[in-house]
Amino acid sequence: MSLETGTPGLAPAAQAAPSATLARLRPLVPPTLAILGFFVLWEVACRLFRIPAFILPTPSASIASLVQFAPAVAGHALQTLTTTLIGFVLSVVLGVALGALVGLNRTAYQALYPLLIGFNAVPKAALVPVLVIWFGVGAVPAALTAFLISFFPVVVNVATGLATVEPEPRELLRALGASPWEVVSKVSLPRALPYFFASLKVAVTLAFVGSIISELAASNQGIGVMMNQAASSFQVPLVFGGVLLVSAMGVLLYAVFALVEARLTGWAYRGQG
Repeated sequence: MSLETGTPGLAPAAQAAPSATLARLRPLVPPTLAILGFFVLWEVACRLFRIPAFILPTPSASIASLVQFAPAVAGHALQTLTTTLIGFVLSVVLGVALGALVGLNRTAYQALYPLLIGFNAVPKAALVPVLVIWFGVGAVPAALTAFLISFFPVVVNVATGLATVEPEPRELLRALGASPWEVVSKVSLPRALPYFFASLKVAVTLAFVGSIISELAASNQGIGVMMNQAASSFQVPLVFGGVLLVSAMGVLLYAVFALVEARLTGWAYRGQG
């Protein structure tokens, strides 16, 4: 009798794990189908309209070119990924520091925000020759370009997140005797986390743009260099292969930050379903 009564009790627990796994994987279905549909449409259109490969290669041809030159592509990809991450980390560290200053201090906000707007209006591609003059051809200009182009979104989002916190929780903590740091750590920082992660997802993709811009202009290694060399020899599938490779790296890093964001700031999106 004990076995008979215990067996049905195991069924819900046994079914909970698969259902929980499916619930976690369900958000991945729409973007996966959209990406697959995009590549299928691209492939079919190129074959149906017989578009020459030197004008628009198929995705399969682009990926095949990456496989064909895999050793060289791996070195270029590692260089681009390294410079991108260095520039991105610099933008996060300095952007969070400056964003906190601007967001928590009204005087700093009024003084520095116009400078930030003016800085962001400068085309970063125009600064690449200057960086090359200062630091020479190589990884340093690429990392700095990645930093410059991804810095502004971090500053603005962090400052906005800290400056738009509701006054009621802060006033309540002050009335209870909380110190300024306790008010910031218990109210302002948690409320600013969604803005911070939004800035990370934008900044990491922009950092790739900065690295590629610098590599296309003046560098000796990286995906931008590979694309330049491929274009000069009319290897258009390899050019598009480089585009797909950069896109894949950007999507993967975006997904990492989106996963961390869901873990830490799920409370901010409870209304979505």
